[in-house]
Amino acid sequence: MAGSFADKPRISDVQGVLAHPDRFGVRYRDGDADAGCRELLLDAIPLGALADVVKTPTYVYGLAHVDRAIDDLAAALRGADAGICYAVKANDTHAVLRRMADRGVGADIVSGGELARAVRAGIAPDDIVFSGVGKRPDEIDAALGHGIASINVESGAELAVVAARARAAGLRARVSLRLNPEISADTHPYLATGLAEAKFGVPLDAAAPLAKRCLEDPHLELVGIACHIGSQIFDADPFVESVRSLARVVEELRALGASLRRFDLGGGFAIPYTGDQAPMDLDAWAAAVRPVAADLGLRLIVEPGRLLVGNAGVLLVRVLYCKDNGARRFVVVDGAMNDLIRPSLYDAYHMIVPTRLRQGAKDVTVDVVGPVCETGDFFALERSMPEVRPGDVLAVLSAGAYGATMASTYNTRPLSAEVVVEGERFAVCRRRQTLEALLARDVVDPVFEALPAT
Repeated sequence: MAGSFADKPRISDVQGVLAHPDRFGVRYRDGDADAGCRELLLDAIPLGALADVVKTPTYVYGLAHVDRAIDDLAAALRGADAGICYAVKANDTHAVLRRMADRGVGADIVSGGELARAVRAGIAPDDIVFSGVGKRPDEIDAALGHGIASINVESGAELAVVAARARAAGLRARVSLRLNPEISADTHPYLATGLAEAKFGVPLDAAAPLAKRCLEDPHLELVGIACHIGSQIFDADPFVESVRSLARVVEELRALGASLRRFDLGGGFAIPYTGDQAPMDLDAWAAAVRPVAADLGLRLIVEPGRLLVGNAGVLLVRVLYCKDNGARRFVVVDGAMNDLIRPSLYDAYHMIVPTRLRQGAKDVTVDVVGPVCETGDFFALERSMPEVRPGDVLAVLSAGAYGATMASTYNTRPLSAEVVVEGERFAVCRRRQTLEALLARDVVDPVFEALPAT
């Protein structure tokens, strides 16, 4: 399978880090072998020492890596009429969103909560687009109140609600039609979003009828069309096919009188999750996509999430026990599927390396598992890695996207802390949830009431 759902890599995780320093946001420090081990650094911070201070499990994000990812995409788009809207669902911590705002990056949101986070971080409402199939009326009201760039409408029923809420508020809603270009991206089935059987978007032949409704309603302004074909895509071809598929629709809507301004190509840009995966070639992507997109005469919007933050983050976990049951060897850590669910949910591969690499440590094959009472609670199965001991700290790499944002409190496990690193400094950007705060949500003595008479 594609992307992070690849077969086992040909090189070990440690070899991958050593061969590609900084590709995964981390590197082993040179010159400390005399101490008997090599320290794993994120920027200039030794992650083992950081774990001793902030405890585990903890997510750590390198802001310099985020900056480099933004720079790389901006360079690929240089000279084009284009904008970047970061997919907030990938990582919604305030420190990351604030960095996006400081760099002039907009936001792609899928909830009213993400809208509030983006605005609080300083992202301009005119650089925010609202996607998602199930926008509540109150969320639509909030989007209208902030005057965001576009509500990306995904059904006729939703368009009717947007029109009604805009009419009630005395406003004009800027909308784009999210269409399904029927392009099959080589990705995990759960991440394929541009096909007819997906819950997202509307068929191409529904564009004209919906556009007519927009043109006839004084409270709707049709500003563009949008699509999103999936995630973790390395190849430029599906993006090019999407543009070409929707070009006919653009002309059809213009013939109806629509003054379109935006073409939202969505996101889905891949990152490497293994040592033998190369990063996506953004220059090659841009060389393929930009000419066909430019022919539309619309502002190109892209919505990267994982690309900007995925390899900027690691999850630090501490080894609790090493267990051998005769059939398998287990490394039991204090992080679990509630902290990072991607391996259990998608069978996703995350490289796992020790934060202190001991000289002469022999490689062993182990399952890296957590304390949650589920057989599916694992970070790695049959993984070859240097032998570790209880108390050692491991770094689960490529955890900056869809890690903390998908976490839960299953088994009454409080949410992990989150930390940002820049140079030689670190800061806690999201406090570890306390058990008291988690339990405080319970109503210990609920008061029963009867429903009001109807």
